[in-house]
Amino acid sequence: QVQLVESGGGLVQPGGSLRLSCAASGSISSIFWMGWYRQAPGKQRDLVARIASTGNTIYAGSVKGRFTISRDNAANTMYLQMNSLKPEDTAVYYCNAYPSLSANWGQGTQVTVSS
Repeated sequence: QVQLVESGGGLVQPGGSLRLSCAASGSISSIFWMGWYRQAPGKQRDLVARIASTGNTIYAGSVKGRFTISRDNAANTMYLQMNSLKPEDTAVYYCNAYPSLSANWGQGTQVTVSS
């Protein structure tokens, strides 16, 4: 089972940027769809963006035009570039396959957008 470790979160002011990374313990090339998810306090975990091994991407409406998902199969890593961050982007961000696999949930990385 591939283990996934998220990193790159932090505290940023509104309008700022962050780049999240998702490092896998094994190959991700066989995982067709991979995704970034987020969970805000008191809310359910939602899919933010997903990317196919072919490079096709799909974004949630709330982040389209601001976030960019990418993956490097050779490095077994996935990224989420987040620009023009808003307070409502505050959440714990997770990476996983899509559809998600319960055994692959990691600790996530906290993103806080606040002035």
